[in-house]
Amino acid sequence: MVRPKVVFPENGIPGEHLLKEMEEISKDDVKWEEGKVWSLVYHASDKHTELLKKSYNMFFSKNALSPLAFPSLKKFETEVVSMAVDLFRGDRKCCGSLTSGGTESIALAVKTYRDWARDKFPEIKKPEILLPSSAHPAFYKGADYFDVKAVKIPVDKKTHRADIKAMEKALNKNTILIVGSACDFPRGVVDPISELAVLAQDHGIGMHVDSCLGGFMLPFVRKLGYELPDFDFSVPGVTSMSADVHKYGYGAKGASVILYRTDKLWKHQFSVYTDWSGGVYISTTMRGTRPGGAIAAAWVAMKSLGMDGYMKLAKIVMEATKKLIEGINSIPELHIIGDPVMSVFSFTSDEINIFQLGDELDKKGWHLDRIQFPSALHMMVNPHHADVTDGFLNDLRKAISEVRKHPEKVSEGDSAMYGMIASMPDRAKVKNFIINFLKTQYKIS
Repeated sequence: MVRPKVVFPENGIPGEHLLKEMEEISKDDVKWEEGKVWSLVYHASDKHTELLKKSYNMFFSKNALSPLAFPSLKKFETEVVSMAVDLFRGDRKCCGSLTSGGTESIALAVKTYRDWARDKFPEIKKPEILLPSSAHPAFYKGADYFDVKAVKIPVDKKTHRADIKAMEKALNKNTILIVGSACDFPRGVVDPISELAVLAQDHGIGMHVDSCLGGFMLPFVRKLGYELPDFDFSVPGVTSMSADVHKYGYGAKGASVILYRTDKLWKHQFSVYTDWSGGVYISTTMRGTRPGGAIAAAWVAMKSLGMDGYMKLAKIVMEATKKLIEGINSIPELHIIGDPVMSVFSFTSDEINIFQLGDELDKKGWHLDRIQFPSALHMMVNPHHADVTDGFLNDLRKAISEVRKHPEKVSEGDSAMYGMIASMPDRAKVKNFIINFLKTQYKIS
């Protein structure tokens, strides 16, 4: 038998050697500390991060599987949920759980509504959920996991928000849930939640607001005086919400909340097994073992920042966002897509290849996500980006000049791959291509 390339070590390696090796290995990681990355990392301040690390380490070994063994973690989780309910204008009937991230929160929502519908609509054998095409892929993942059909509805071509008429037309006797985003990832727009909630109420079904990205930003943007559509529990018909503490809540990864208007819904989230020889087993979320550090850090993040701290951070972020959007719109070749309401947006071009522009920005050290339909570059602004907006806009103009001078380079680098992925009509082939590419990424070279 040929042994793997990396084998289990015969003897332990000294910790100090491993730490040095880890430093060396991480040298190729994107330099988020320099403000070069416009996704993945959410950073309030170095001081805040050190506080998170200390609180996380304090509860590093504790496990939230049992609320009886570690009442401290139970206190942290229930208070995080209660503070989130308050932020999202819910009442004392609202309840929920702390999860590992947006994907778990969303998947739990799918599972919850499936089980709720089994009780309320036993005649439904093939439940469906309605999603705007901009909804996060975690809903499709949850639908795959829990055998629910996800029905994708194209968004409005002008606003990029959920199309109410198209959503209503897609409703049928098997529909158990309508989904809206506040805000969505691709464009940073908020779907017409109030109108979607009316549809849900009229048909006696669930309405979930995915606010994983915007939940801990939008309430403070509203308080700063920006105009926003209502999106939270203040809207009659909204029956559940998800929001990530580890994004604009500035908690440690991974922490998210899944919230319900009543415990009549929430109870369907639980998994209970009463006949196991190991005893009665109950789990409120998808995980059994839940690391205490992330729960403690979420509590510390919200308590330490408070309304005042979040408002200050939101002000910094929105001022930087405004500067970036105005700067991008002032460049003739570029324009912002849709009408973003907070610090998430994308931009594209009708004159140059936008993915080639992304490659040029990569060369200058900037990392922007590539998105599609239409092809665009994507940005999520953090407080530490406030210091680099001028530098980014200067490099953006230089990068456009490079693309103008060398349009033939569109067939080189990542732009060729992203362009191919976005333009291929056979999406099954795209799926296979991505799977094979991903397999190579996780093989030792």
